[in-house]
Amino acid sequence: MKRTIGMPGLGWLLRLPQMVAVALLFNLALPGLTLGARAAEAAGQVRVVAFGDSLTAGYGLAQADAFPVQLERALKAKGIGVEIVNAGVSGDTSGGGLQRLDWAVPPGTQAVILELGANDALRGIDPDLTKQALDKIITRLKARNIAVLVAGMRAPANWGPEYVVRFDALFPELAGRHGALLYPFFLEGVAGKAALNQGDGLHPTAAGIAEIVTRILPSVEKLIEAARSGSAGGTAGGATPASKS
Repeated sequence: MKRTIGMPGLGWLLRLPQMVAVALLFNLALPGLTLGARAAEAAGQVRVVAFGDSLTAGYGLAQADAFPVQLERALKAKGIGVEIVNAGVSGDTSGGGLQRLDWAVPPGTQAVILELGANDALRGIDPDLTKQALDKIITRLKARNIAVLVAGMRAPANWGPEYVVRFDALFPELAGRHGALLYPFFLEGVAGKAALNQGDGLHPTAAGIAEIVTRILPSVEKLIEAARSGSAGGTAGGATPASKS
């Protein structure tokens, strides 16, 4: 059974009442999530939390087509025992992710796919602030011995070349600093392709998500290996998959 922790819609700003409502709902669900983690562990499954924004949550898609669900299906098709929990919140930023980290990644989590930063770039948030927030997130996850796969993002060109360079560089820098696994660009092979995106040009279609899953799958398999070995990190340089052209 999939558990989705998210809010519909893409807003430019998360409102406090919305965050409070999500927190309350999660707190109500936490005992069940914890029991689910124990059940997954007993069954030999690795429990992975997909922690991100609308790209993870599945904005505009049926639940069965969201990234965490498609990814879990692909892994299980290869005989890999895994449970992927959807902890995506539409409109979330790196700072918002840091605020909800402790209750969005429950006890029993063994690995996290960290997909945050797209909304930071859309809003022109200082890359240093994005980097600080993601750095704290990774630090806290590693302190819990949770393996991390950093999913990188790219800034839109309208903020200028200096912003783009600073923003795009922060993901490999953080992965290298923490010895975390790195997938350089979450939307690789999908960004800019009308056939793989919804009408807004920002959110992938179900077919677009399928393409993301195909490309990121080798990296996620390495993440699961790290989680099973009890290693919260990995060699970031060796973790980066070769991108398909």
